[in-house]
Amino acid sequence: MVDIQVLGGAVERSEEILTPEALEFLAGLHERFAGRRDELLAARAARREEASRTGRLDFLAETREVRESDWRVAGAPEDLVDRRVEITGPTERKMAINALNSGARVWLADLEDANTPHWHNVVGGQVNLADAVRGTIAFTSPEGKEYALKPGRHAVIVMRPRGWHLDERHITVGGRRAVGALVDFGLYFFHNAKALLERGSGPYFYLPKMESHLEARLWNDVFTHAQEALGIPHGTVRATVLIETIPAAFEMEEILHELRDHASGLNAGRWDYLFSIIKYFRDAGADFVLPDRNDVTMTAPFMRAYTELLVRTCHKRGAFAMGGMAAFIPNRRDPEVTESALAKVHDDKRREAGDGFDGSWVAHPDLVAICDEEFTAVLGAEPNQLGRLRADVSVTAAQLLDIRSTPGNATAAGLRGAVDVGVRYLASWLGGNGAAAIHNLMEDAATAEISRSQVWQWVRNEVKLDTGATVTADLVRGLLSDVREALTGVVPAEHLGPAVELFEQVALADDFPDFLTLPAYERI
Repeated sequence: MVDIQVLGGAVERSEEILTPEALEFLAGLHERFAGRRDELLAARAARREEASRTGRLDFLAETREVRESDWRVAGAPEDLVDRRVEITGPTERKMAINALNSGARVWLADLEDANTPHWHNVVGGQVNLADAVRGTIAFTSPEGKEYALKPGRHAVIVMRPRGWHLDERHITVGGRRAVGALVDFGLYFFHNAKALLERGSGPYFYLPKMESHLEARLWNDVFTHAQEALGIPHGTVRATVLIETIPAAFEMEEILHELRDHASGLNAGRWDYLFSIIKYFRDAGADFVLPDRNDVTMTAPFMRAYTELLVRTCHKRGAFAMGGMAAFIPNRRDPEVTESALAKVHDDKRREAGDGFDGSWVAHPDLVAICDEEFTAVLGAEPNQLGRLRADVSVTAAQLLDIRSTPGNATAAGLRGAVDVGVRYLASWLGGNGAAAIHNLMEDAATAEISRSQVWQWVRNEVKLDTGATVTADLVRGLLSDVREALTGVVPAEHLGPAVELFEQVALADDFPDFLTLPAYERI
């Protein structure tokens, strides 16, 4: 039997989650799959080196048959047929209740980018999910306000585990750190799969940050093993994959094919996708340098190619195409700001619905009605747009990589904004909050990743700003000093200093750190 040890401290009700049976199940997952995970992470690095050296990616010649043959993913279970509005957020207790009550069709229960891997979040999130599945979740605030589930329909739970790259240091298996993705998936599946089936739902997942169909194959094998081990019918699991890395954009069909017994759809995002482009082509020169991140909208040519290809791919294979995040938080003290932002949310969701997406994400309950309105205007009485095949779409590798045609500029305001938001978010993350309200937006780890990667790219390529200044490490350090001074007394001192140091580390290092959450994790 594989030795599994829990090194984390006591968390309220952890004995309900970290049972001997659940830990044995986790040990079995690690024994079978942790080694393959390690091999796939090594393969990522080798592929990236080749792409960055050549400045090229292409659709795989060896999987041409998959792209050209006739197959479809498994049909959707009844409670996932209509996904027009999905609300995202961490598994913090009050936010979970608000999400379930929001009127959204789906709650993306996030143990990844909107969460932090503090041990109390890892275990407490599983406690909250177990209660949510059983309909018993409730919360009383320190002020005495009570939160509970309302009568009627609640959002369907789709849980997002950590990506393959993250470990869980509070659990060791055979003397090595556990794989965070297997911990999150394993505990949730073990405790909730049968309970979900009894309630007419099932174990549904969002899978983040994959880079290849081989990583999807690994997930499929994990699902198959887990179902067999617990006596759950094969194909019960449903997984939606976030296409948020540039290599995955070239393998959408292959990813769905690997998961075809368990696949539900694909999702198109923005910040992580841009972060991946910078990371993947960081040594490829000026053709891959992006303007201010806020200038890179979903209508930029290379982003249109990505989203159009995603919709076509999904509907060709009977899978759902899910749109990106509306992260705005209504500001009740500034009606003009709110009115302008809500108009943009309307425009974004109207565009997605018009393009054929089956649903989209929001970060705040107040945006649910807007998303619902825009998708319902297109869907009418239909639950989705699977019948809209988008045969008019044809996307080339060159179009997916046409970064150079992106309109916009590198500006001093954009650089300062990246530093400011990055530091604010990292301070929140280090304090245990992965879903941070910053400048009227709900930000998660992808925000910090695009912020620091863009700074790194601009320094590396000696980008000229609109002021005529060249972006240098010294200029960034000066901005970090200014931001630190501006946030003194605003951000807790015990987190501000480490956040500034961490941002400097991941934005100015000679060797680009693959994920800022890796060094950040060692600081908590």
